Amino acid sequence: MTTINYNNRKFRSVENTSNGDVSGETLFHYRQKGDAVWATYEGGNIHFGTLTAKVGADNHLEMRYSHVNTDGELKTGKCHSSPKLLPDGRLRLHEKWQWTGEDQSSGESIIEEVRE
Repeated sequence: MTTINYNNRKFRSVENTSNGDVSGETLFHYRQKGDAVWATYEGGNIHFGTLTAKVGADNHLEMRYSHVNTDGELKTGKCHSSPKLLPDGRLRLHEKWQWTGEDQSSGESIIEEVRE
C-alpha cells in the first residue's frame, strides 16, 4: 500500500461493539500534517470529540481520543486503526480501541470514508 494522506477525509462508523458511543450518525473529519493526524467528530451519541494520532510506517494510526457524549459524560480512550483501501478508492479503518477512564473495557469498530 502506498503512503496514505488522511488530510481532509471524512468517515462514518459502519460497525461498533455495544460498549462504544460512536454510531453511523457520527461524522469524523480528519486532518494531517506530516505524521501527525487529528480529527473532530460529532453526531449521534457524540456531542463533540477530538482525536490525535501518529501515522506508523504501515499507514496505521495510533491515537488517543476524548469526547463528551449526549449524556454529558467526558470519555477518553486509545485506539489502533489499520487502513484498507476499498475497490472504489475510499478508505476503511479497522479499529481496536479501549476506554481509559473508569471503564477500561475494549471494543472494535470499522469506519469508512464518505464522499460528500
